[in-house]
Amino acid sequence: MKHIHSAQCGFVSIVAIFILVIMAALGSFMLTFANTQQLTSAQDIKGSQAYWAARAGLEWGMGNIIRQADRTASCIDFPKNEKLTGFDGGFTVAVTCKKLVYTEGPKEIKMFSLTSIANNDPATPGNVGFVERSISVSIEK
Repeated sequence: MKHIHSAQCGFVSIVAIFILVIMAALGSFMLTFANTQQLTSAQDIKGSQAYWAARAGLEWGMGNIIRQADRTASCIDFPKNEKLTGFDGGFTVAVTCKKLVYTEGPKEIKMFSLTSIANNDPATPGNVGFVERSISVSIEK
């Protein structure tokens, strides 16, 4: 029968604790990584929805300007904080319009600059869930 030397006692316990700590750290990392992937995917979807909400506001503004007569065309105010329906997430859209008039010889040229900004209203900038998109266009009439 062999006797175990006291210098070798407990070595397996130390290795087991070391492996347990490493496995716990890897599990924690994988959990954090999975949460980050899910949040990134959700932000991507919200960003796309915000883009289309901003584009809808821009289309509304362009439609109002284009259907006006050339001589009397002017900016139409978009209702402040108008909630567009049909979009998930309840985006708030604000459309601004600026009109500039130029004269070239006998002809008067009107330039309209439209900007549409859509964001998910309950969230504020700096929060994880905040998304905002802005689109601009110029129209000559």
